[in-house]
Amino acid sequence: MHGMGTLGVVVIGRNEGERLARCLASIAPAPVPVVYVDSGSSDGSPALARSRGADVVELDASLPFTAARGRNAGFDRLRRTHADLALVQFVDGDCELASGWLDAAAAHLAAHPDVGVVFGRRRERHPEASPWNRCADVEWDGLPGEAQACGGDALMRASVLVEAGGYDPALIAGEEPDLCMRIRRNGWRIVRLDREMTLHDAALLRFRQWWRRQVRSGHAYAETAWRHRASPDRTRARRVASIAFWAGLLPAAALALAIPTRGASLLLLLAEARPWLGLYRAARRRRTQRDALLYASACLLGKVAELRGVLAFAWNQGVRRRATALIEYKGMDARPR
Repeated sequence: MHGMGTLGVVVIGRNEGERLARCLASIAPAPVPVVYVDSGSSDGSPALARSRGADVVELDASLPFTAARGRNAGFDRLRRTHADLALVQFVDGDCELASGWLDAAAAHLAAHPDVGVVFGRRRERHPEASPWNRCADVEWDGLPGEAQACGGDALMRASVLVEAGGYDPALIAGEEPDLCMRIRRNGWRIVRLDREMTLHDAALLRFRQWWRRQVRSGHAYAETAWRHRASPDRTRARRVASIAFWAGLLPAAALALAIPTRGASLLLLLAEARPWLGLYRAARRRRTQRDALLYASACLLGKVAELRGVLAFAWNQGVRRRATALIEYKGMDARPR
């Protein structure tokens, strides 16, 4: 395929049902080893994966399930079974791999020895199903070029992943940015290719699913910023500060001063137009006006949910001195299709 050694695929999932079947079917045309890592499914996913020819790893339920833990387990299995493993493609079980992606991504790594990670365009399978699905589709639609971090689907050099120490299994979210910060710190580049990579089925059909997903994101931003607080890369710290200001400090100040200023302080809320406009312009570069309006409005509202996640991390880290429980959203009012 690429002359660099074995390319393997790691799929992670839990109760993905038909989505997992589609995922494995999309990988089948490529002559590559596949490891499926299951996190306590009750729908027969391990048996399904075995019937499709995948090597299956079932995680021990005595330890907390996280995506990071699953990816590490799959990568470790590939390394044990294929001594010449050079590249590993990570795919979430609710995604389908685009035809030709593996060849194109591997070729890019072969041609660019300073690139450690490549990823491409992730599309939402049913953007028309709900506003929240459409927001996810806009979110995946980033501009190609050098990036600070990838998502859950990406092709990596095995040696780069080993050098960085793999994913942090303790993280309940944000494991990709955390890993990518360590990869970039080691001198490697991360690149988004202008090419279809995966088709994703978020199944965000209810507002509360989307809201909980945003809470999860806020927690991830805070935890990553905390873990890398000594790093010169302040990207995550700035993101947390933005959430705290626009969703917390500014609205609180406007409301607190409303009585003494006879309501004049509420005009401070007009400043929220600034981040909204930035989000709108960024989305409008590649999307329709309708999509950009929806995305910018949802992101601004989502900062409130993200603030809740930030505060949850701060409370658990500083007061309770214990890790936050896994924040799940996919099983809420959603049915696998």
